[in-house]
Parts: sequence; C-alpha cells; structure tokens
Amino acid sequence: MNKKTHTIKNQTTQRKLRVGFVPLTDCAPLVMAHELGLFRKFGLNVALSRELGWATIRDKVIHGELEAAHAVAGMPVAATLGLGSISCDCLTALVLNLHGNAITLSNELWKSGVRDGKTLHAEITRSRREKTFTFGVVSPHSSHNFLLRDWLAAAGIHPDRDVRVVVVPPPQMVANLKAGNLDGFCVGEPWNSMAVQSRVGWCVAVSAELAPGHPEKVLMVRRDFAGKHDEQHLALVAALLEACEFCDAPGNREQIIATLALPAYVNVPAAALRRGFSTEFDFGHGEVRHVQNFSVFHRHNANEPSGDKAAWVLQRLRASGLCPDPAVLNAELGHRAFRTDIFDRAVCLRNSTTTIDYEKQTQSENELVLA
Repeated sequence: MNKKTHTIKNQTTQRKLRVGFVPLTDCAPLVMAHELGLFRKFGLNVALSRELGWATIRDKVIHGELEAAHAVAGMPVAATLGLGSISCDCLTALVLNLHGNAITLSNELWKSGVRDGKTLHAEITRSRREKTFTFGVVSPHSSHNFLLRDWLAAAGIHPDRDVRVVVVPPPQMVANLKAGNLDGFCVGEPWNSMAVQSRVGWCVAVSAELAPGHPEKVLMVRRDFAGKHDEQHLALVAALLEACEFCDAPGNREQIIATLALPAYVNVPAAALRRGFSTEFDFGHGEVRHVQNFSVFHRHNANEPSGDKAAWVLQRLRASGLCPDPAVLNAELGHRAFRTDIFDRAVCLRNSTTTIDYEKQTQSENELVLA
C-alpha cells in the first residue's frame, strides 16, 4: 500500500535548528539524518554542531545556543531538577539508542594481574597505601556513571570510598588513560575500541550485558521549544526516527562507519568504529567475544521514550544519591520528561510522509558547525 503524502512546510520558511552532538558511535542517527537529507525531507533547516562533552551540550541547550541535542538519558531529568546546573525544564520525545558502552581498564592493571572485578578489588586493597585508583565517566547523570558504580559495588569496591570517580569528556578518555591520569573508564564507543587498538587498555565489561535494555542517548530539547515550535520538534523527531531505523539495518553499516570516520564527525579510523556495529567485540588481549545487541538504534522498540526507560533513569538517579530530594524522582516527573505522546505523533508524521531515496547531500544543502 502506498503511503499517504504529508505536506511539510518548506524549509526556507523555517527557522534554523542548531542540533548538538558529541563524537561517539551513537551520534550516528544525527549524522546520517544530515547526510541522507532526512532533515530536508521533513522540511527542516538543521545545522549540526559538534561539541566536546555533555556539560557543554547541557549548558548550550539550557541557554538557548542549541535547540536540540544528542544527550545522555539522565540529562533531561537532571536539567529539569537543576542537578549540576541551573534548573531548566527539558524533555525527550525520542530515545536514540540502547547500550553501546563498555568499561575499559588500563594495561598497567592487566600487568598487575587484574582480570575482573574481583582481582581489581584485590589490587586496590594491596595498593591502598600507595595510590587511589581513578576512573572516568562522561557525566554524573549518565548511564556510564551508574554502570561503573554498580560494577564496582558488585566486586565489593565502594565507588566513593575505595576509588575516585571523575568526569572526563568522551574524546579525552584514551589520552588520559595513556597518560596515567585514569586507571579505567566507562564510555561509549568508539573510545573503548580506540584504547584496545592503541594497546593502552582492555575491556572488562559491556553495557549490553551489564544492564540489558538500558536507554543510552536521547534527543533533548527545552520544554518551551517543544511547546512554541511543535511542528519543527515533531519533524525533527520523525527525521531522526527514520535515521535510527537506517542505522540499525546491517546492510547500511559500512556506509555509516565510513561517514562517522570523517573529520567532521567522530574522526577516528573505521576499524575502531566497526566493533561498535559488530556482534563480535574485541575486549583486548586476544579476547574477541560475541555480544548480542551491543548497540541498538531501532529494534526492540528502542526509540519510544517509554515509562520503563524513564523508570530506569529515575531509579539510577535515586540510587546514585545525586538528588537531594529523592521523592521528586517519581512517575509524574518521568511522564513529564519522557514524552510518549509527542513520540506517537512523530510516528504518525513519519508514516504519513512520502518515502524518498537516500542520497548524500552536499555541504551547501546541509550546514555543519564544528565547535
């Protein structure tokens, strides 16, 4: 059955949307929506802006320098409550992906005999008088912080007393591991694979196995933007929803990898990006293991900002102790921040819009801003 054609306002009449991303494998839906002309298909005039890390993303969304952004799943809730920033009512109507992270430890720890959480605990105990081990996460309100803390705690390591956990932007993780400033980190791909391929680290765990089904990145906007520019917001979600489906198709992987490898986007070798799209993940030191659903962009109902995804974020924020008043981390807040109603409308918009052939667009048609 042919899809009904939906008329979308011409992009020349639309305000330009500045959409931020951090150079990671899971920025793929934003990059491919740009490269495939999906933003233009939905009548949007979008400028992508590459940012160093999540604090920059948060602050630029809050202060109106970005209309929307690729963001860690806890950020809309944290920004709304003013956790780590001024309070700004934010929301998400689209989950961009599930999973995609790993915990990487230094090769110095490997040489010391560390192979898992149990042996790490023994090494920390043995070295207690010599040093405090330091581990990097990308944001206090990210899955990386929650996953690392849970993994440490499961090994009997207290994340606040036995080690130090610090925030480091994703692209700076490998350099800090190599310099000895970090003993390990939890980060999204391709930075784990970059550590393995640079022979400065090895992976001890992946998020798909630590917390199956966990929400990873979302599209974050201010609530006032979603209210005042409803048509553009819906079109943005619809375009990215189509891009998420494209990114999950195995036949598109090499095109996506080649695109992400470009200097304008993630700017790493294709070989480092490939592991994040493969079912065979290289943990380092000769261990290549099958990992089911290492990163999920569309399948398994990944994109709906559903109640269970909101509940996962709220529960982890509550357990982290980062919120002074845990009572506010309730279902009502979850429904306000994770908007299934807007998502459902965007699905209808996408389904009523004529399909197009994917064609790479020129830089004159789609603007890219490098921060």
